[in-house]
Amino acid sequence: MTKYTVPIKHFLFILLNLIFWVGVYFFYTYFLGYGSSNTAYVNHFSMFLMPITITLSYFIILHLIPKYLLKKQYFLFILYSIYTFLISFAVIIISIFYGLVFSSYLRDINSIALTKSLSLIILGVYFIVIIATSIALLIYNYLSSSKNEDLKNKFLQAQLQLKEQELKFLKMQLHPHFLFNTLNTLYGFALKKSDAASDMILKLSNLLDYILYQVDKPSVLLSNEIKHIENYISLEKMRFQDSLHVNFIKDLHKDNIEIAPMLLLPFIENSFKHGTQINNVLKVDAFLKTSDNLLEFTVSNTSKNSLASKRGIGLNNIKKRLEMLFNNDYTLNITKEDTSFNVALKIPLKNV
Repeated sequence: MTKYTVPIKHFLFILLNLIFWVGVYFFYTYFLGYGSSNTAYVNHFSMFLMPITITLSYFIILHLIPKYLLKKQYFLFILYSIYTFLISFAVIIISIFYGLVFSSYLRDINSIALTKSLSLIILGVYFIVIIATSIALLIYNYLSSSKNEDLKNKFLQAQLQLKEQELKFLKMQLHPHFLFNTLNTLYGFALKKSDAASDMILKLSNLLDYILYQVDKPSVLLSNEIKHIENYISLEKMRFQDSLHVNFIKDLHKDNIEIAPMLLLPFIENSFKHGTQINNVLKVDAFLKTSDNLLEFTVSNTSKNSLASKRGIGLNNIKKRLEMLFNNDYTLNITKEDTSFNVALKIPLKNV
């Protein structure tokens, strides 16, 4: 199909130009001979006006407009347009003169050959040139708009692909320390032949499946995200045992809520990674609440203020992802206190 696209376009372009100039010729014969019975003289004289009309029109359309007007060189465009007008005016006069001379043999003395005066004939020529130029400007404007729209679409598509890749990278991030520590704990359970080892393997397997493979989905059920948060907490409880106290409260207004995958889990992971024990206990409090169009999620963990400045990288990545997902339509408040680190997130929910 591509093979025949260009020739067809060229053929249509030439055909439309021919139709236009044939129409101009008939306009001249009607304009110059209205009320005259000497059609042979009018037709012959009109042929002398066609070359200068066509040449002048295409000179403006193919040279002056693209070279100066479209490139916003307005001064040069006006200057050369004035030159073109003066030269074309002289050439039109010459064309009319030769038209009168060479058409004189068809002149019927008893009839009026041309019904228009010299000034009206000149105005008629410039009228056609203005019409042709106006049509050309409309076509240039259309082509320019189409080109700009194509470039804009390509740019937006490239930007979207870049953001999708960046978003995918952010979702795929898994802190190696969690996997390393969990496997170490699992190894310890295996040496002790503890029954908790099989349960730990199952929870870790489900969690890794969610983190590594479910991130490609645009959205998942909130209940699915909660399930894997609870699996994560269970794994950490197995590792920390009595030195960890976690309180995770959920208040959901309905069951079929959907969110982006791995949206809340990184906040929980961050609280364990950067939380510190106070009196030999790490405390993590999480509260999740939903309403018709809003999700609120708060996480608080015990922390020493001196270590608060070291937790920037993970939260910065989370902020980037939130920005890509919601632009400015979310709030994320982070507060640092003497013995705690607090995160409060609010995001809009789509109606399902």
